[in-house]
Amino acid sequence: MAIGMATKKVTITLDDEQFEAVRKLVRSGAASSVSGFIQHAVGIALNDVAGWGAMLDQALEDTGGPLTKKERAWADSILKARPNGKRRRSAA
Repeated sequence: MAIGMATKKVTITLDDEQFEAVRKLVRSGAASSVSGFIQHAVGIALNDVAGWGAMLDQALEDTGGPLTKKERAWADSILKARPNGKRRRSAA
């Protein structure tokens, strides 16, 4: 983190196992602090999201542009989580 960078204190919830794994990394010196580890993890996750977004944009560009409303409705119907955990079968 850059010196003087504005920060915000937040509360997060981790599984006990996750928290203990992070504390173990801190104790071993592999991470500077729990906060430092979490900040690093969030940074990586944000870069991943940006990377996937760029890949999706490129794939859409290569295959004819953004989804139409009909294509998006179809994709949403396939990808939408079902309350009972069952997935809808494709009509292919």
